[in-house]
Amino acid sequence: MAPDAAALESLESLVQTACALLKQLQDVLGQIRNSPDAGPSSSSTPATSSSSSSASTSPLDALALARDSATLIRAHATKVSLLLINEPFTPSAVSSVLRELVAGPIPGLVASVQACDPSGYTLVFRNELAWRCQRVLAELAELLQRIPKDGKVLKKEKEGFGGGKGSIASTGVLWAACDKVCALANGGVGGFFVDKMGEWKDTLSDIMEEMKEWGDEEPDEDEDDDEEDEDDDGVSDLADQVGSTHISTQNILDDLMNSHRSIPAADPDRIRPRLESSLRRLRLVILLYQAITKRRMKKLPPFPPQQTTTSSSKNDDVAKVPRRLDELAALLQKLPDRFGDLACAFYDLRPSEIDEAMDQCFLDAFAVSELLGEAWDGQRDEFTEWTDKFQREIKKA
Repeated sequence: MAPDAAALESLESLVQTACALLKQLQDVLGQIRNSPDAGPSSSSTPATSSSSSSASTSPLDALALARDSATLIRAHATKVSLLLINEPFTPSAVSSVLRELVAGPIPGLVASVQACDPSGYTLVFRNELAWRCQRVLAELAELLQRIPKDGKVLKKEKEGFGGGKGSIASTGVLWAACDKVCALANGGVGGFFVDKMGEWKDTLSDIMEEMKEWGDEEPDEDEDDDEEDEDDDGVSDLADQVGSTHISTQNILDDLMNSHRSIPAADPDRIRPRLESSLRRLRLVILLYQAITKRRMKKLPPFPPQQTTTSSSKNDDVAKVPRRLDELAALLQKLPDRFGDLACAFYDLRPSEIDEAMDQCFLDAFAVSELLGEAWDGQRDEFTEWTDKFQREIKKA
């Protein structure tokens, strides 16, 4: 028996309303990510209207709310997905699940980001949470748009993986997005920064290996004689190719990546001593990232910072931890890019650019060690002495 026309019409209206809300809330999260000073109550959105009355008198636990909302969205999406592929199609059942989504977990997810105050959780973490929640809302909207309008369950080609992303594939992508929000909430600020330190360190290690391999390359026999001509020809050829309508962007990138030359045997510009000095310092920076992870990131205080019965000065230092982490993150994530620029300067065999990039890399590394010299409570500790040694060694190298 075909579904009731009124039920189908009601479902279609509800789907449109839900998708419009999801689009609006994605925009809200985008505004939060683009507004560094946005606090937990900086904007009025549909998310705030569905919060419980107790939320106005007691602060929300941002991470618990994010985890619970993502878990509920995952469960409700699973129900919707099953209702789309199993006979008979029941518009009223789908509508019931959508109403529950709109009433609770959807606005709750956005409210969790609004409650994630940068002064308590760091701006970097809040932006990551906002981005992951945006992905959940976007993938949920994708699934809702697959709800049939004709009152019939989805055919095999629309429910599976073939012929584009079907409802089952859409559900799987949504599950993954929800799981990432839960993982971020479970790990907290400390877990997030430990993971980021690992990513940045791995990037630095990759750069170091590439630079070592490049330094080990043997120069071509005629490289010294034809170096200038090859450089001019290479630039001219590449310019010609760029002007051609037949070359792809990937071809241009490949040519750029393969255009570097090895260090000439005579090394008139003393590239190799510069490379050896840079590699020694880069090893020290990688050690710094490892030490930061162990001695600082794995020993972060709770978030948001809690007041204790200790001295007011220690409480003040702990309260400054989120801002301190944001300052650190800006440097820590910039350093791999800096070293990438340094590698490119080496590949181009340009001494002045190498020297400039080297100075910038190691000034930033020095600044990182300065910011982490004291423990989170403002006291000197064993790692303070380690950073002092690091600074001496990186100057020496």
